[in-house]
Amino acid sequence: MDVPSMVPSWKFLDKRVLRYCCLSICAALAAITLSFAPGQKALSTIATDLEASNANVPIAQATTDPVQLTQSGKARFQAGQFASAVRMWQQATQEFSRRGDRLNQAAVLSNLALAYQQLGQWAEANAAIADSLKILRSQDSELGSQKQETQKLLAQTLNIQGGLQLAQGQTEQALTTWQAATKTYQQIEEAAGVTRSLINQTQAYRALGLYPRAKSTLAEVNQVLQQQPDSQLKAAGLVNYGDALRLVGELDESEKVLQQSLAIAQRLQSPPDITLALLSLGNTARAQQSPTTALAYYQQAIAVADTPANVVQAQLNQLRLLIETQQLQAAQSLVPTIRSQLETLPPSRIAVYARVNFTQSVMRLDSAISSTQLAQLLAGGAQLAKESGDQRAESYALGYLGELYERNQQLTEAKTLTDKALLLSQLGNAPEISYRWQWQLGRILRSQGQLESAVAAYRQAVKTLQSIRNELVASSPDIQFSFRESVEPVYREFVALLLEPSNGQEASQANLREAREVIESLQLAELDNFFKEACLTSNPTPLDKVDPQNTSAVIYPIILPNRLEVVVSIPNQPLSHHASAISQRDLEQLADQMRRSLRRTSTSKERLEVAQKLYSLLIRPAEAELTSNNIQTLAFVLDGSLKNLPMAALHDGRKYLLEKYSIALTPGLQLIDPRPLQQQQLKVLVGALSEERQGFSALPGVETEIQQIKTEVPSQVLFNQTFTTSTFQQQVSATPYRVVHLATHGQFSSNADETFILTWDRRIDVKQLGELLQAREQEARIPIELLVLSACQTAEGDKRAALGLAGVAVRSGARSTLATLWAVDDQSTSQLMVQFYQELARSGTTKAEALRQSQIKLLQTRQFRHPFYWAPFVLIGNWL
Repeated sequence: MDVPSMVPSWKFLDKRVLRYCCLSICAALAAITLSFAPGQKALSTIATDLEASNANVPIAQATTDPVQLTQSGKARFQAGQFASAVRMWQQATQEFSRRGDRLNQAAVLSNLALAYQQLGQWAEANAAIADSLKILRSQDSELGSQKQETQKLLAQTLNIQGGLQLAQGQTEQALTTWQAATKTYQQIEEAAGVTRSLINQTQAYRALGLYPRAKSTLAEVNQVLQQQPDSQLKAAGLVNYGDALRLVGELDESEKVLQQSLAIAQRLQSPPDITLALLSLGNTARAQQSPTTALAYYQQAIAVADTPANVVQAQLNQLRLLIETQQLQAAQSLVPTIRSQLETLPPSRIAVYARVNFTQSVMRLDSAISSTQLAQLLAGGAQLAKESGDQRAESYALGYLGELYERNQQLTEAKTLTDKALLLSQLGNAPEISYRWQWQLGRILRSQGQLESAVAAYRQAVKTLQSIRNELVASSPDIQFSFRESVEPVYREFVALLLEPSNGQEASQANLREAREVIESLQLAELDNFFKEACLTSNPTPLDKVDPQNTSAVIYPIILPNRLEVVVSIPNQPLSHHASAISQRDLEQLADQMRRSLRRTSTSKERLEVAQKLYSLLIRPAEAELTSNNIQTLAFVLDGSLKNLPMAALHDGRKYLLEKYSIALTPGLQLIDPRPLQQQQLKVLVGALSEERQGFSALPGVETEIQQIKTEVPSQVLFNQTFTTSTFQQQVSATPYRVVHLATHGQFSSNADETFILTWDRRIDVKQLGELLQAREQEARIPIELLVLSACQTAEGDKRAALGLAGVAVRSGARSTLATLWAVDDQSTSQLMVQFYQELARSGTTKAEALRQSQIKLLQTRQFRHPFYWAPFVLIGNWL
């Protein structure tokens, strides 16, 4: 298991709020009112320094000088000694108040709010920020000579308040507050402040699901930054901007911006800024899946770093990446170096998180460091956190110590530690930590045989995950890499527990219903993770509302480590399920075998043998039930490697599944628009490429395909040179076409950036396609009924590529999507598409049945009877 992506001390990992925007204000406030010397480090760089800096802070002599107290508090805050910073700033606030220095009192109160936030003391943080704002607003009306200074301080305090609001789930209030901060900064022409507050706004926009607005705001940030002269301030602002671009998946642009920051820092000969730029470049390279480049950046950061904390930070990032890429010998050699470096870190949150991070990485290695030594490291970290009053850090250290005991099967001790860690995270309002300990508690209770309590713990973990859905995708690029290790297993283990027999009894209907809901929630979470955005709205829909005729069944195959569970939902019937004793590894091998058997040159024996094995696993146990209930359509909510397979090609020994049922795929009923196809004349917008373009081969059969489609349905055709991105967008916006048919190259990938369709002039990725198509829907209020992608394919060698297909289907806003799992012969595609539109035009024909009849037509044609030609066509979404 990875160190949690919400651990805020390391640049791998970013907190829910962009703390580099919010924390930098702490130093900025002091600088305004306490007149720090010219030439001091640029204020906007302080935030990233706060993450990495760990100077050994000397114990201050007793003093009543509020300036010295403020500076001492700042030093402790930067070192991660938040409780100590609170004590210093409380004294400074009282002394400034006694002296009647209201402006400095307000500045320190805002700093105090930040420290309280770090300690999870939300009531105190809110009170401190409210007191600060009250003073500043009264000062604003009273002090003419200090007007500019007061306004700047007011804007910075508003920035802090916005951070507090977002961290407490008050997203709309946070956005309003940050907008007010931006306006104030603009009035006093403070470019650095404008940058910080705009970047903060993007976090609120993302949390609210306003992704285009977040993107346009980042573009505004870039404009502000590019107008500034080179300085440490600009270098740090570019790092912030580059990190924000990485968060929204703009990886190439992130790299470009961070390289600009690095160049400025190098010209200014500023080691701290060089280190931070290199660390961020390493993180972006890692997100680009370029581990060699990332490791080189981390190594450069180690060479340049001017503090022990910066060195350890880069080394820990390097260690984790070496483990991820299976460079285990190199990882092993790095372990003793980091272990000795940990001892150089003075007591602070940074030191605690370093121990947690290191321990989690080492636990994945067959290391010379024993479990006892690792436990001592974590226990020491927990003690450090407790002594400093840092509940968040203490929760992490205790929780991972509990995991270590769990691994060693010392379950009583593991439960005690996990309970303590969970309580601390809840007291600190940290759900992104709490779900981990709820999950861990569920595992421990299950191992102890306390199944009912384990179910309750897992249920709470899933509920907490769903409550932080926006934070998971909006806060950290690292979540994209740890999803399969730290999020997906929570859902799967919970489903496995729900479906286990209890006291000799099969799973209850209540457990089956909950298992179905959980697996659908996992499908939604996977798509959130794919897009790096919580952009989809779920709306649980009963099956009888989706299909009023009650002739459809929904089948949920669920892949578990030691078995395959299949839950079957039939209208007006209890849920049923059956389990097959097959390991996940064996099932995945079977799925790979079937996919290979569908190549054009395969023999009938090769195909049917594996198709029958999978039929027996997925369908045969439910055959009688499907028949007795007159089921005509099967809708599959597929899981894992099964998503790459065409269910139509399953075989019962006599017939293909296609010959018995209409078939559809869906990410889940909660993502389906239940309204059926309206029987009225279809009008189709066709975008097509037949010529070789952008490195993709020609599609000579496309011209025939679109000519034949034009004879069947009224169509507006954009062909070759006329099928540009702009003309396509104009046509989509101008006319409410109910069907959009794209006969062009495209690819579905597990990476959203590599999921696209091709126009004459460029690629349109899945997010851009969704924005383009849904903009029409918002204007015309008429959704696209059907999106057809007739020449696309899943990315070769990508076992999770079908996730991209589902992503296109749901992001487009179309009620249904017809696409292909692999590149198909032009002639057979043309024939199938023409037949499909003929069938669709018939009254009472569902989209699934229209596709089935079109595929059967090919199956009955000698030239195209091989499943290679007809099986890859799949209907996703509403099948009516």
